[in-house]
Amino acid sequence: MLLGVTTGCGYTTAELYPQQYRTVAVPIAQNRTFYRGIEDVLTEALVKQVEQRTPYKRVASNVADTLLLVTVTDVRESRISRTRTGGLPQELETLIFVSVEWRDLATGEPILTRRGLSGPGRYIPAGEIADRSEYAQWTAVDGLADRIVSALREDW
Repeated sequence: MLLGVTTGCGYTTAELYPQQYRTVAVPIAQNRTFYRGIEDVLTEALVKQVEQRTPYKRVASNVADTLLLVTVTDVRESRISRTRTGGLPQELETLIFVSVEWRDLATGEPILTRRGLSGPGRYIPAGEIADRSEYAQWTAVDGLADRIVSALREDW
């Protein structure tokens, strides 16, 4: 009889997310900036990521095991490049900062706290391939949702 043993390879079939939780409530993100609407787009992207990538079911906060709170703390826009003639902005970047708290509703204790997570998005404001500034916000929000859901995994 041949018995194979694999040890030390670093791979695991164990679940990456904490298994003691089954449900998560994701209320609309808070927004502490003057950029309106980011909180709605971020919440929508975050809910999609949670549903697609985690074992958790999204439910209302009154029946959830956990609560995922997100606050948009800052939005910064900066010029990445400018035209040679005239110095007009050629490419701009929007950087969105958030704070995240994932809380166990049974104990009231935080499972995860992250401050200063950021997501960048770039856009070209003028020319033949001009984008709207919302494009950069959507790109930044998608990246943030991905980073937040990745942070929910257990350390391994």
